[in-house]
Amino acid sequence: MTAPATKIRVDKWLWAARFFKTRSLATQAVTGGRVHVNDERVKPARLVGVGDALTVSKGEIVFEITIVAVSSQRRPAVEAQLLYEESEQSVKNRAEQRELKKIMKLSMMAPQSKPNKRDRRKIRAFTRGNSEK
Repeated sequence: MTAPATKIRVDKWLWAARFFKTRSLATQAVTGGRVHVNDERVKPARLVGVGDALTVSKGEIVFEITIVAVSSQRRPAVEAQLLYEESEQSVKNRAEQRELKKIMKLSMMAPQSKPNKRDRRKIRAFTRGNSEK
C-alpha cells in the first residue's frame, strides 16, 4: 500500500486519497487556499509525508486529517481511507453540519405551485430594480 517514496506532492496525494476526482481539481483547491499543510497555505508542488496534518475545505465541509501512508496511485475508496486518519473533532463537526443542514432543509417550505406569467413579470421587475406593476 505504501509507495517506496516517503514524500509526494500534496495535489497528487489528495487525488490518490480520493478527496478530489481529478488532479487538476486538487491543484485548483490547493492553489485556491482550501488546503493547508501544518496550518500553512501551500502550493500544489509541496511535498507531504507521513505525519503531516492537512486541513481540506470542500464547500462548507472541513476535513482535519493526519497522513498515515503515502500512495501515488489512486486505489479503491476502502484502500484510500487507509491513507489518513481524521480527527474526532472533525468527524463531530461534520456530523453537526449535516444535522444542521437537514434541519434547515426541513424548515424551508416549497412553493405551492409554479409562478404564473404575471408572477414571473413581477419577479423580473423586482430583480432588475424596476418599479413596473
